[in-house]
Amino acid sequence: MASYAPEERSMELPHKLTLDGRKLLTMTGVTDVESFDDEMVVLHTNKGTLVIRGTGLHLQLLSLDGGQVHVEGTVNSMTYEDDLAGGSSFFSRLFG
Repeated sequence: MASYAPEERSMELPHKLTLDGRKLLTMTGVTDVESFDDEMVVLHTNKGTLVIRGTGLHLQLLSLDGGQVHVEGTVNSMTYEDDLAGGSSFFSRLFG
């Protein structure tokens, strides 16, 4: 039986987003949380970097072992950012 490193298992998880009434965003396939505050959450998923903008945002559930994240608050937008060559982070591209 083959064993897998945690990051390999998270890459195999399906990436799924469910937004319920713009108030609860449920996600799978999340590999890392880069940053979060009440207006923006930046997540790394197995399909790219996801930037969530809104008001009153907070992480209700964070389980990186299972790749699950729940965000509560008013969601105004969700955007996937293209990863640049060299592994530049979202913030270094934004402010660099």
